[in-house]
Amino acid sequence: MSLNGKKVLFFAGPLYEDLELWYPKIRLEEEGAATTVAGLGEKTYQGKRGYPVTVDTNVDQVSAAGFDGLVIPGGFAPDQLRRYDTVLRITREIYQAGKPLAFICHAGWVPISAKILKGKRATSVRAIKDDMENAGVIWEDAAVVIDGNLISSRTPADLPAFCKALIAALRKGPAD
Repeated sequence: MSLNGKKVLFFAGPLYEDLELWYPKIRLEEEGAATTVAGLGEKTYQGKRGYPVTVDTNVDQVSAAGFDGLVIPGGFAPDQLRRYDTVLRITREIYQAGKPLAFICHAGWVPISAKILKGKRATSVRAIKDDMENAGVIWEDAAVVIDGNLISSRTPADLPAFCKALIAALRKGPAD
Protein backbone atom coordinates (compact mmCIF):
# COMPACT_ATOMS: atom_id res chain seq x y z
CA MET A 1 0.00 0.00 0.00
CA SER A 2 1.48 3.31 -1.04
CA LEU A 3 1.29 6.74 0.53
CA ASN A 4 0.05 8.39 -2.67
CA GLY A 5 -1.97 11.46 -1.78
CA LYS A 6 -0.42 11.83 1.68
CA LYS A 7 1.29 15.12 2.50
CA VAL A 8 3.92 15.30 5.23
CA LEU A 9 5.41 18.44 6.72
CA PHE A 10 9.02 18.63 7.92
CA PHE A 11 10.44 21.42 10.06
CA ALA A 12 13.99 22.60 9.33
CA GLY A 13 16.26 25.09 11.05
CA PRO A 14 19.93 25.89 11.56
CA LEU A 15 22.15 22.86 12.12
CA TYR A 16 19.40 20.26 11.77
CA GLU A 17 20.58 16.63 11.99
CA ASP A 18 21.15 15.75 8.33
CA LEU A 19 20.13 12.07 8.42
CA GLU A 20 17.08 12.72 10.59
CA LEU A 21 15.62 14.99 7.91
CA TRP A 22 16.81 13.33 4.71
CA TYR A 23 16.32 9.64 5.56
CA PRO A 24 12.59 9.92 6.42
CA LYS A 25 12.00 12.48 3.64
CA ILE A 26 13.42 10.12 1.02
CA ARG A 27 11.65 7.06 2.48
CA LEU A 28 8.29 8.84 2.48
CA GLU A 29 8.81 10.03 -1.10
CA GLU A 30 9.72 6.46 -2.12
CA GLU A 31 6.34 5.42 -0.72
CA GLY A 32 4.58 8.10 -2.78
CA ALA A 33 4.04 10.79 -0.15
CA ALA A 34 4.56 14.46 -0.97
CA THR A 35 6.88 16.21 1.47
CA THR A 36 7.17 19.90 2.31
CA VAL A 37 10.09 21.34 4.27
CA ALA A 38 9.22 24.50 6.18
CA GLY A 39 11.88 26.75 7.69
CA LEU A 40 12.10 29.78 9.92
CA GLY A 41 12.88 32.41 7.32
CA GLU A 42 16.12 31.43 5.60
CA LYS A 43 15.89 29.66 2.25
CA THR A 44 18.70 27.17 2.97
CA TYR A 45 19.99 25.56 6.16
CA GLN A 46 23.25 23.71 6.71
CA GLY A 47 22.93 20.43 8.53
CA LYS A 48 25.17 19.54 11.48
CA ARG A 49 27.16 17.30 9.13
CA GLY A 50 27.27 19.95 6.39
CA TYR A 51 24.49 18.78 4.08
CA PRO A 52 22.23 21.67 3.05
CA VAL A 53 18.45 21.66 2.70
CA THR A 54 16.59 24.24 0.67
CA VAL A 55 13.17 24.75 2.23
CA ASP A 56 9.96 24.77 0.25
CA THR A 57 8.28 27.41 2.40
CA ASN A 58 8.27 29.29 5.68
CA VAL A 59 6.44 27.92 8.75
CA ASP A 60 4.24 31.03 8.63
CA GLN A 61 2.95 29.96 5.20
CA VAL A 62 1.61 26.51 6.17
CA SER A 63 -1.22 25.17 8.27
CA ALA A 64 -1.68 21.83 9.98
CA ALA A 65 -4.89 21.24 8.02
CA GLY A 66 -2.90 20.87 4.80
CA PHE A 67 -0.86 17.90 6.05
CA ASP A 68 -1.37 14.28 7.05
CA GLY A 69 1.63 14.21 9.39
CA LEU A 70 4.63 16.06 10.79
CA VAL A 71 8.29 15.06 11.14
CA ILE A 72 10.59 17.05 13.40
CA PRO A 73 14.27 16.19 12.90
CA GLY A 74 16.77 16.66 15.70
CA GLY A 75 20.14 18.34 15.78
CA PHE A 76 20.44 21.88 17.09
CA ALA A 77 17.44 23.11 15.05
CA PRO A 78 14.76 22.13 17.61
CA ASP A 79 16.23 24.61 20.10
CA GLN A 80 15.44 27.36 17.57
CA LEU A 81 12.17 25.87 16.32
CA ARG A 82 10.60 25.73 19.78
CA ARG A 83 10.91 29.52 20.08
CA TYR A 84 8.42 30.13 17.25
CA ASP A 85 4.73 30.30 18.17
CA THR A 86 3.74 29.15 14.68
CA VAL A 87 5.85 25.99 15.02
CA LEU A 88 4.27 25.22 18.39
CA ARG A 89 0.75 25.90 17.10
CA ILE A 90 1.23 23.62 14.07
CA THR A 91 2.71 20.91 16.30
CA ARG A 92 -0.27 21.11 18.69
CA GLU A 93 -2.80 21.12 15.84
CA ILE A 94 -1.24 18.07 14.15
CA TYR A 95 -1.26 16.26 17.50
CA GLN A 96 -4.83 17.30 18.39
CA ALA A 97 -6.07 16.17 14.96
CA GLY A 98 -4.70 12.68 15.66
CA LYS A 99 -2.27 12.88 12.75
CA PRO A 100 1.15 11.19 13.04
CA LEU A 101 3.64 13.45 14.82
CA ALA A 102 7.15 12.01 14.59
CA PHE A 103 10.17 13.43 16.43
CA ILE A 104 13.68 12.15 16.93
CA CYS A 105 16.79 12.94 18.99
CA HIS A 106 16.65 16.55 20.31
CA ALA A 107 13.35 17.19 18.48
CA GLY A 108 11.47 16.31 21.68
CA TRP A 109 12.07 19.91 22.70
CA VAL A 110 9.40 21.07 20.23
CA PRO A 111 6.48 18.99 21.55
CA ILE A 112 7.69 19.76 25.09
CA SER A 113 7.35 23.48 24.35
CA ALA A 114 4.00 22.80 22.61
CA LYS A 115 2.91 21.30 25.95
CA ILE A 116 1.56 18.04 24.51
CA LEU A 117 3.81 15.41 26.09
CA LYS A 118 2.74 15.34 29.75
CA GLY A 119 1.78 11.79 30.71
CA LYS A 120 2.80 10.41 27.30
CA ARG A 121 5.34 7.68 26.54
CA ALA A 122 8.25 8.81 24.37
CA THR A 123 11.99 8.59 23.86
CA SER A 124 14.78 10.94 22.82
CA VAL A 125 18.53 11.22 22.76
CA ARG A 126 19.76 10.62 26.30
CA ALA A 127 21.06 14.23 26.49
CA ILE A 128 17.48 15.54 26.86
CA LYS A 129 16.07 12.68 28.93
CA ASP A 130 15.84 14.99 31.98
CA ASP A 131 14.04 17.64 29.90
CA MET A 132 11.56 15.03 28.71
CA GLU A 133 10.93 13.67 32.20
CA ASN A 134 10.64 17.17 33.68
CA ALA A 135 7.91 17.84 31.08
CA GLY A 136 6.01 14.81 32.37
CA VAL A 137 7.08 12.28 29.74
CA ILE A 138 7.27 8.61 30.63
CA TRP A 139 10.70 8.20 29.02
CA GLU A 140 11.68 4.85 27.49
CA ASP A 141 15.05 3.74 26.15
CA ALA A 142 13.86 2.12 22.91
CA ALA A 143 14.52 2.45 19.18
CA VAL A 144 10.97 3.69 18.64
CA VAL A 145 8.18 4.53 21.07
CA ILE A 146 4.62 4.91 19.82
CA ASP A 147 1.95 6.46 22.04
CA GLY A 148 -1.22 7.16 20.10
CA ASN A 149 -0.17 9.38 17.20
CA LEU A 150 3.21 10.26 18.78
CA ILE A 151 6.22 8.49 17.26
CA SER A 152 9.64 9.09 18.81
CA SER A 153 13.16 7.73 18.41
CA ARG A 154 16.55 8.36 19.97
CA THR A 155 19.24 8.84 17.30
CA PRO A 156 20.01 8.28 13.60
CA ALA A 157 20.75 4.63 14.45
CA ASP A 158 17.00 4.24 15.09
CA LEU A 159 15.90 5.64 11.72
CA PRO A 160 14.85 2.29 10.20
CA ALA A 161 12.39 1.63 13.07
CA PHE A 162 11.34 5.30 13.11
CA CYS A 163 10.49 5.31 9.41
CA LYS A 164 8.65 1.96 9.54
CA ALA A 165 6.47 3.27 12.39
CA LEU A 166 5.86 6.58 10.59
CA ILE A 167 4.91 4.90 7.31
CA ALA A 168 2.55 2.51 9.12
CA ALA A 169 0.90 5.41 10.96
CA LEU A 170 0.43 7.42 7.76
CA ARG A 171 -1.15 4.40 6.05
CA LYS A 172 -3.55 3.97 8.98
CA GLY A 173 -4.60 7.64 9.05
CA PRO A 174 -5.53 9.89 11.97
CA ALA A 175 -5.86 8.31 15.41
CA ASP A 176 -9.14 8.74 17.23
